[in-house]
Amino acid sequence: MLDHLKANNRTWAKRMVSADPGFFKRLERQQAPQYLWIGCSDSRVPANEIVGLDPGELFVHRNVANLAPPQDANYLSVLQFAVDVLKVKHIIVVGHYGCGGVSAAIDGKRRGLVDHWLHPIREVFQQHRDQLDAISDWSTRLNRLCELNVMRQVKNVASEVFVQEAWVRRQDLCVHGWVYSLADGWAKDLNVTVTGS
Repeated sequence: MLDHLKANNRTWAKRMVSADPGFFKRLERQQAPQYLWIGCSDSRVPANEIVGLDPGELFVHRNVANLAPPQDANYLSVLQFAVDVLKVKHIIVVGHYGCGGVSAAIDGKRRGLVDHWLHPIREVFQQHRDQLDAISDWSTRLNRLCELNVMRQVKNVASEVFVQEAWVRRQDLCVHGWVYSLADGWAKDLNVTVTGS
């Protein structure tokens, strides 16, 4: 089973060693990324590839619709480890246009457990209802909600105690919000960066 994936793995590993014989030895010794990526689980949004970073250069947390909910122990554990142990300098919340999770949050269909997970997006939708209702094109409205969701998650990250304590101790740390376009592969900075200063 999955022999093609195993073969792909062997080919990739050989290619990495061919290009850089010491690559895996360095990886084995330590992990010292400068960045934490909080992104969507969507298979079309591969974090390392989008920003051209090798394994070991980007600490990654992914979930449906790139949420950073204050009650999620998984997300909080990743955030604390990234800030307190790895001492990342940048946390980047990255959504993407055409996000199925964002769409599912507001399309009115029932899906079970994921409906509970997506509730924060419905809250963002309600907070910005007038702005979003003024956009007649569904795709454009959805893309704007994707942006608003990223902005909300940036606020969530910046308000977490681990981030706040890092800023109190003058740790170099910024929280950024981006949206990735599946149509052209470009990441757009939403210019909502939060710093401790």
